[in-house]
Amino acid sequence: MKKNFLISTGGTGGHVVPAIILSDHLREKCKVIISTDKRGLRYLDEDINKIEIVNTPKLNNIFLLPFNFFVLFLLTIKAFLVIKKYNIGEVISTGGYMSLPLIFASKLLNLNLYLVEPNHVLGRSNRYFLNSCKKIFCYNNEIKNFPEKFKNKIKTIFPLVRKKIYNLQSISQTKNKFTILIVGGSQSANIFNGHLKNVLVKLSKNFQIKIIHQTNENNIDNLKDFYIRNNLENEIFSFKDDFSEIIKQVDLSITRAGASTLAELSLLYIPFIAVPLPSSKDNHQLENAKFYKNNNCCWVLEQKLFDEKIEKQLYEILDKKSDYLKKKENLKRLNYQNTWNNVNEKILKAINEN
Repeated sequence: MKKNFLISTGGTGGHVVPAIILSDHLREKCKVIISTDKRGLRYLDEDINKIEIVNTPKLNNIFLLPFNFFVLFLLTIKAFLVIKKYNIGEVISTGGYMSLPLIFASKLLNLNLYLVEPNHVLGRSNRYFLNSCKKIFCYNNEIKNFPEKFKNKIKTIFPLVRKKIYNLQSISQTKNKFTILIVGGSQSANIFNGHLKNVLVKLSKNFQIKIIHQTNENNIDNLKDFYIRNNLENEIFSFKDDFSEIIKQVDLSITRAGASTLAELSLLYIPFIAVPLPSSKDNHQLENAKFYKNNNCCWVLEQKLFDEKIEKQLYEILDKKSDYLKKKENLKRLNYQNTWNNVNEKILKAINEN
C-alpha cells in the first residue's frame, strides 16, 4: 500500500473505537489520518493519531435543513482540502452522518471508498453509499437490511477489537469474588442506576461478589456510598481511558449491546446479559445481541422487563453455573481463530485487491 488513508468517524464510541482500531491495523504499512467531529475527540489520543476536525451538524431538524445543507457544502470543501493536503488515496468511513463531507469529497476525487459496518443491521449512511463503495467490512454475511445485489462487496472480518484486549487473553487472575461489570456503553445507561443496585446487594447476602459499575459522573458518589453502606465491594467509574484494566477483572457483564463492547467481552470469553437500547437506530443493538444469543453465548433481556427479571436471572447464573460455563465455552469456540494478525491480514488483503 503506497497511498495514504483517511478514516472518517465521530460521535459516540461505537463509531470512533472501530476507527482507532483500523488506524492501528493500517499504521504499520502506511500513513493514516483520522477525521472526526468535536464529539469524537474525547476518544482519540492526539499524541498517537493525526487528527483533522470536520464538525458535521445533525441533519434531523427540518427547519435548519437549508442552513445545514449550506454548512455541509462548506465542510465538503474543507474535506476536499484535507484530502489534498495529505495526498489521501483511500477513504474509510465507520458510518454515521459525520462522514458525509469526507465521502462526498472522496467521490469528487474518484478515490476508493471503504465502509465499515460493526452492527448486525446495515446503517442508513452505509446503505446510501453502498453503490459507490469498493468494499464494506462486516462481522458476518447475514447483515439485516443488506441489499442482495451488493452482497459481493461484503468482506467479513472478526469484530474490530483493540490490540491490548487480545493481549489480555493470556492473563489469568486468581479471584475470591465473582466480579460483575455493569456497563452502559459510551453514553452510560440510566436503567442500570435504579433497581439493579438493590438486587446486587440482596445477591451479595448469598454469594461472594464484587461490582464494577459504570454510571454518569453526577451519580458516582451516591452509588459508591450506597454500595459501601451495604458492605458490597465495588469500583465505580464514568469513563476510563484504559478500559482493559477493568475488563480483565470481569466474570460476567450486564451491558447494553453496542458492537464494540460485545466484541471485547466475547474475545475475553466473558458471558453477558445484554439489555439492548430500544431506541437504537433500526434496533441494531437487539440484532447485535441476537447474534451472540443464537450462538448460546449470552442472555438477552428486554429493557421493559429488566427490573422484573434481572434478579431471577442473576440468581440462576450464580446458583447453577452450568449454563454460565457452557456460554463461556461457546465464546471460546466462536473466537478460536480470532487473532490480531488474522484480522490484520484480512483487512490488508481486501484493500490490496484490485
